[in-house]
This record gives sequence, structure tokens and C-alpha cells, in this order.
Amino acid sequence: MIEIGRTIISDDVFESHFVCDILKCKGACCIEGDSGAPLTDEEAEIIERDYSAFENLLPEKHKKEIEKQSYSVIDSDGDLVTPLVDNRQCVYSYYNDKGILKCAIEKAHFDGKTDFRKPISCHLFPIRITEYKRFDAVNYEEIDICKPGRECGTSEKLPLYKFLKEPLIKKYGAEWYKEVELAAEFIEKS
Repeated sequence: MIEIGRTIISDDVFESHFVCDILKCKGACCIEGDSGAPLTDEEAEIIERDYSAFENLLPEKHKKEIEKQSYSVIDSDGDLVTPLVDNRQCVYSYYNDKGILKCAIEKAHFDGKTDFRKPISCHLFPIRITEYKRFDAVNYEEIDICKPGRECGTSEKLPLYKFLKEPLIKKYGAEWYKEVELAAEFIEKS
């Protein structure tokens, strides 16, 4: 493990290779799991505020779930998360014409309808961050649905921390990320 600032980063973040291969996994991370995507209070407020920017992309069933459950919910662990449809699929996801699950929030962002791209927990996946009182644990969550991403990352020889450079900088800042790169160089040499 490497300690940088108030984070403790598992070695897997440096040593594992990963590049999301959505053509093979079909966006499975939007439908698999025990709960919705973790949200910050600020993200929940932004989703509610900007809902009209991506509402038209959502299937009717999803819109009805949002009316029923609200824009965010508290899960069984007491965490703020996105609601689910049929206790599986993220309510903010939709299938595109190729049968791939996509994020309606992110589509609206790329269409210039909102400044918010998507929840940081989604942007960072398969890195999961657990916030403790004195530090954040930054871990790689290796799950079966991401096997195509591991294969693609291995073939491209791209470490996980490099693949997720943008969201890591968004979460912790450019200076923190420079320290991550220095730590990676040190790990590689030793």
C-alpha cells in the first residue's frame, strides 16, 4: 500500500492493467451489484437539479421509479445511492441502439446539457473509495463483469491508475496525481 496525502492506495491500483471494453461487457456495471451507485450529497442535489437535461433519454419505467423512489435513496447499508429499477439496473441508465447500457447523465453532459458528467463513483469504477475519518482507502474492485477490461488493459499494457487519470484528478487534484505517478515509477523500479 502507498500513502499519499490522506489516501492509502492499494498496490493493485498500480499493478493491475485495465481499459474498459464496453463493447464486450455491454455496460454491465450499470446493472450488476447489490445497490445503486454511491453518491455524495452534492451529486444527489445536482442530479435532482439537472434531471430535465437527461430525463428524455430514460425509459418510462425508469421515470416512474424516480417518481416513486426519488432522485436518490438510502440503501440497506445507510449509504446515499442512485435508485434501481427491478432492484438491479441503475435508474439513470438506458440501452443504446447497440444494446449497450449507457449513462443518461453522461450523455446529457457530452451533449452540452449539463456540466455534471456522472457520479464520481461511476467515473472511478472499478476503483472504489472508502472514506474513513482520517484517510480514504483507494482500492481496485476486481469483479467478473470487468474481465474484458482486464484483458484489454493487459493487451494495451495500461495500468489502472493511468486509465482512470481523469477521475482521479477530479477527486484528489493534479498534485496528488503527480505523486501517484512518482509512486508508480518507484514501484516499477523496485
